[in-house]
Amino acid sequence: MQLLALLLLTATDLTKDAQSKPLPPAEASKAFTVAAGLTFTQVLAEPDVAQPVFLNFDERGRMWVVEYRQYPQPAGLTMVSHDQFWRAIYDKVPPPPPNHVRGKDRITIHEDTDGDGRFDGHKTFVDGLNITTAVERGRGGVWVLNPPYLLFYPDANDDDVPDGPPVVHLSGFGIEDTHAVVNSLRWGPDGWLYGAQGSTVTSAVIRPGLDSEPVRRSGQLVWRYHPESKRYDIFAEGGGNTFGLELDAKGRIFSGHNGGDTRGFYYVPGGYLRKGFGKHGPLSNPYTFGYLDQMASNRVERFSHNFIIYEADALPAVYRGKLFGVEPLQARVVLSEVRPQGASFETKDLSRPVTSKDAWFRPVDIKLGPDGGIYIADWYDARVDHRRTHQDGTATKDDGRIYKLGVKGGIPPFDLRKRSTGQLVALLRSPNRWFRQTALRLLGDRKDRGAVPALAKMVRGAEGQAALEALWALKVTGALDETVTLRAMGHADPHVRRWALRLTGESSWTPAALARVTAVAGAEKNAEVRLELAALARRMPTKDALSVVARLARAAEDVSDPYQPHMLWWAVEAHASDRKAIDGWLADKALWRTPMLNEGGILGKLMQRYALAGTRDDLLACAALLERSPAPAQTDRLMVGFGNGFKGRPLPPLPDALAAGIKKARGPLALVLRLRGREPEAITEAIASIDGKKLSVDDRSQLVRTLGEVKADALPVLLRVMTEGKEDAMKQAALVALQRYDDPTIAGKVLGVYGSLAPALRKTAQSLLSSRAAWSKQLLAAIADKRVDKAGLDPETLQRLFPRKSADEDKDARARDELVRRLLALLKGPGGDPVKGRAIFQTRAGCGSCHTMFGVGGQIGPDLTQYDRNDTLAVLNAVVAPSLEIREGFENFTVVTKDGRTLTGFKVNEDNQVFILRGMDGQNMVLQLDEIQTRQAEGRSLMPEGLIEALTDAEIRDLFAYLRTTQPV
Repeated sequence: MQLLALLLLTATDLTKDAQSKPLPPAEASKAFTVAAGLTFTQVLAEPDVAQPVFLNFDERGRMWVVEYRQYPQPAGLTMVSHDQFWRAIYDKVPPPPPNHVRGKDRITIHEDTDGDGRFDGHKTFVDGLNITTAVERGRGGVWVLNPPYLLFYPDANDDDVPDGPPVVHLSGFGIEDTHAVVNSLRWGPDGWLYGAQGSTVTSAVIRPGLDSEPVRRSGQLVWRYHPESKRYDIFAEGGGNTFGLELDAKGRIFSGHNGGDTRGFYYVPGGYLRKGFGKHGPLSNPYTFGYLDQMASNRVERFSHNFIIYEADALPAVYRGKLFGVEPLQARVVLSEVRPQGASFETKDLSRPVTSKDAWFRPVDIKLGPDGGIYIADWYDARVDHRRTHQDGTATKDDGRIYKLGVKGGIPPFDLRKRSTGQLVALLRSPNRWFRQTALRLLGDRKDRGAVPALAKMVRGAEGQAALEALWALKVTGALDETVTLRAMGHADPHVRRWALRLTGESSWTPAALARVTAVAGAEKNAEVRLELAALARRMPTKDALSVVARLARAAEDVSDPYQPHMLWWAVEAHASDRKAIDGWLADKALWRTPMLNEGGILGKLMQRYALAGTRDDLLACAALLERSPAPAQTDRLMVGFGNGFKGRPLPPLPDALAAGIKKARGPLALVLRLRGREPEAITEAIASIDGKKLSVDDRSQLVRTLGEVKADALPVLLRVMTEGKEDAMKQAALVALQRYDDPTIAGKVLGVYGSLAPALRKTAQSLLSSRAAWSKQLLAAIADKRVDKAGLDPETLQRLFPRKSADEDKDARARDELVRRLLALLKGPGGDPVKGRAIFQTRAGCGSCHTMFGVGGQIGPDLTQYDRNDTLAVLNAVVAPSLEIREGFENFTVVTKDGRTLTGFKVNEDNQVFILRGMDGQNMVLQLDEIQTRQAEGRSLMPEGLIEALTDAEIRDLFAYLRTTQPV
């Protein structure tokens, strides 16, 4: 949102808190220092406007303002809990207008009726809104972002009075953080509405009446919605704390950043950008293997979260094409230069054209006006610290100013509604971008096909900007056809070519379009157009997409580009599941040697993607890559990718074809496979490598596990690693490997060091000690004489050692129901602390040892991140009685082996050779089918009952506060 930099700021971030009182509007106007040749004029102030957070202009030159008066707390909602960043969980989802809880937000319209430069006419379009961040006119009404909704207020007669209640077009935008909710609604030149989502909210967006499953995302992103086709999609995800959107004259999309050392991010279609992963959650695609970074910059202070690229002729020529950004923390405006950096951009700060002595000056939005002036919304408050605003309620509600930078006088009267379609087309040549963009929006409203001949002629012309505007106009009027776009792909201006490609991808693919796109991919010389081709390949049919990538991969200069290597990998990854197509693509030996597949990393990432997915089919895809590899250099890159895919994970039994391929390669994995083949030389080499330090801990741990799997003559080495080793990963591998050896001395050795083991290792030791009857007797003796604390045993070990079954299932069911009722009543009371709840989840309740949330935790039970954790009753039932409903794939199995072991866990995988079981310690046990005596699904969950009963009421509230969170705390 142009929304304040109402960011999560520490006390040291706050500026000039010494000024405790606001200055009256007239006095505040005198507190500015303005660069020579520019003016800075107050055009609107309280009481006519308050808490302005967003502004824009309509086709009559009137200013529309969103007044964010309800901030920070939504009306009618109760905050159940919040984390240390003040991301809140509320008791319910607010209904949309008109049946909503009325808030204090409003959308107002202001007009300069006498041309003196001050807005003296005021009216309210709609009030009583509740957390509203942006407004945009068009398509017969007014679009309003009122999260969790995108609303459309019909106003067909254009009288500034809604014709009826609003229509909900989108629902599901998160409201966890009222300074980070969706914001900055604006029309793109392609007829889509674009918006931003801040970093500390999530979304689960549906189109009411059309979607059954939501589009879920966590954190910052740019989204878009097409009103006519009712399509919603994520344009790109990641970035800074995404407040503000700028669309420049070429249709590029930028947003600012609330951190230092950059002015923001450049967004491209389908891009995955850097974000605060630990705080805001991972990217939605687990196979990105990288991200697009922020625009390079000289070292800058926090921050400019919202900026414009100045593209008009009212200011002196030196300012054209420059970045003007607002800096609410420092109470000033920044001027920066924007320069190409390959297919992306870099910035360099030049000056501060506006500074203020008034510590309450908080510029939060900045827009180009019809007169070529730059208009700035001043939130006007003592601080912009979201957390402290919540804590002490000090946000002012009645102040706010709007200023104009750059030109004196008012906006000359005009009304573009009265212009003919031909006159609107003529405005597409205006030197002021505002007029071009507004004319384009009106052409999209009218859909007047009478303009088509003139627009088609403009597209064919040599004048780049006019041709680009005409191409967009044909699109928004619904008159763009394939003949025009295919011809435009050969235009002299690269941005016309770039947009011809993008708009082609918005339609159904034809043979002619596919052939033309593939042809231009092999000849394109412009880096931005090649980037567009890479983005387009993700949406093309697989065969054609891979053909485009093959041509782009030959551009050696793109290997060092900040964007293109990532974009080309994501294009390949989008089609990687089509193994037959990938295999056919890589039949071209010349492709293997292209710079992008090698130095650009695509070969390694493709191998890593299949290895990380890890299904049998994926592992066969890895085998096919190794077999296709034309030379050792490419094989080495594949092996590095394979190792990255299994980094920190035990290597499963591999298909014969993959095992054979790796054996031909070099490195630790080849040794593992030779070891599995029980080669005597490999056993000797593995034992030597375990004692050495040349290999990584992961590689040496893999060798330890494999020695156990093949039951090599290595018991002394494994015992030494377990008892004397310094690295926990090695000790854990040894404990898993030792299960194979039916030796009476093992239990005594393990019990001898049990007290010194880390908690995670104790779980693995318990699995080992309880797996054989003789070892279990020694464990029971150790419990009896207090060498092992029974209270520290995990529930699965307790069940094995002290089996118990209820004689009265009805009584148990009644007790469970009563417990659920009590807990429901408890959780309707005061909310808990999610930070404390996270600690309880990870340790006290033990949930984190089995379940993952936000990328952290065990892999024994289901990943809870995407679960509907707001359904308190469902979560309580799952915790209190986990075996009543077991998710498929997580049933508890008991396996008895022919050598006397009893093992429990859930089935990870099975084929015609092996059965892989994962126990409560999170470790995989690989069993050959011919060594299993019996196996049986127990019909119960691995998750034990009674976990929640050990917690206090306060701990239960804290735990559920964490379970309800939508992002990492």
